[in-house]
Amino acid sequence: MRILVALIGNAFALLLAQALIPNVELSSNFFDVLLIALILTALNFFLKPILTLIFGPIIILTLGFGIIIINMLIIYILDILSKGITIQGNLVLTLFLVSLIVGVVNTIVHAKGKKL
Repeated sequence: MRILVALIGNAFALLLAQALIPNVELSSNFFDVLLIALILTALNFFLKPILTLIFGPIIILTLGFGIIIINMLIIYILDILSKGITIQGNLVLTLFLVSLIVGVVNTIVHAKGKKL
């Protein structure tokens, strides 16, 4: 159930990022968007804890800003792994904005999911 909620939240976050940021393009096929969200969910589930452990001191020194950098790295890896998402333009700014949107949506979805 938790992974399904994360998958739906990631799909919604990616669609919202595409709507708000002109440099982000997603595939128009619904199943491709779900596949991209599944890859993002898997990266968040498996890779993010490892990166958080490795970059723990940096996260502490930057007062949590390091988490945004880890999210940017995960979105960049998603861009490399999936052909259904394309991030263009100023890469650092676009990755920053996408990671903020995905992070805020995931925080809201997980907070609502705990109340269920």
